[in-house]
Amino acid sequence: MSAVFVTGATGIVGSSVVDALRRAGTHVIAAVRDPADAATLPPGVAARPFQFGASADELDAVLEGADRAFLLRPPQIEDVQTYLFPFVDACNRNGVRQVVFLSLQGVQLNRRTPHHAVEAYLAQTKTPSTSLRPNFFMQNLIRPFGDAIRDHDEIRVPAGRSFTALIDPRDIGRVAATVFTHPGHIGKAYTLSGEKALTYSRVAKIMSDVLGRPISYTRPRESEYLAQLAAEGSPEDYIAVQRMIFRIVRMNVSAFPNRTVRKLTGEPATSLAEFVDDFRSAWMPRP
Repeated sequence: MSAVFVTGATGIVGSSVVDALRRAGTHVIAAVRDPADAATLPPGVAARPFQFGASADELDAVLEGADRAFLLRPPQIEDVQTYLFPFVDACNRNGVRQVVFLSLQGVQLNRRTPHHAVEAYLAQTKTPSTSLRPNFFMQNLIRPFGDAIRDHDEIRVPAGRSFTALIDPRDIGRVAATVFTHPGHIGKAYTLSGEKALTYSRVAKIMSDVLGRPISYTRPRESEYLAQLAAEGSPEDYIAVQRMIFRIVRMNVSAFPNRTVRKLTGEPATSLAEFVDDFRSAWMPRP
């Protein structure tokens, strides 16, 4: 039996990959850090305990029965050489015929990111692989920015007047399922964006229309935004990442929409209005 081994299977992107593969009729082995997480998986999905950093023997055992793998870097792992490279090596030892790696938009131009190192290692080891390079997620409007929207009707991000072509991770899941189940994608890298570039003022207007109440974009200065994160007790490394992310956003690096999702799956990328309607309960005011 062939199957896809999915790392991060209970997270936002990983769970979308699992769901899309199931709809495509593909067997899935879901990696879980805690055996209790198996209860959150859809029926018919096999759970297998897994941690990056496992021994070579453990990695060989966990990949048993899998001929493809979805590789996602956990945000807390910066040392990909220690934790992710051995997983790639295990895939090659065990005859995995395709690794689909969740990378980062613009990674080819940013050699300092862990994602660039992983893509380079996949190429160096001649691993049969496909890289997905998504834009910023629509789900960021739920976490980490959802509390301000739900409790104060405000989008508080230091994005200025820049544009971003946000993407729904469910679309990333659909693309992953496509490249796993159709030929011709080995050695390819796909930048995945939504089909419309939006300012955050426009995001606020769309959310207002769908939710039926006024949502505003407050457009805080970077210093105000970072000071608020510090006051809320956010770790310094998280604050540093947020500083970097929104400087990139303000440079309009993420402003370019495309139709790659439509081209690969045959269906358009999810619009922001559709996304907000699907997840409207996330922003319902607390009783």
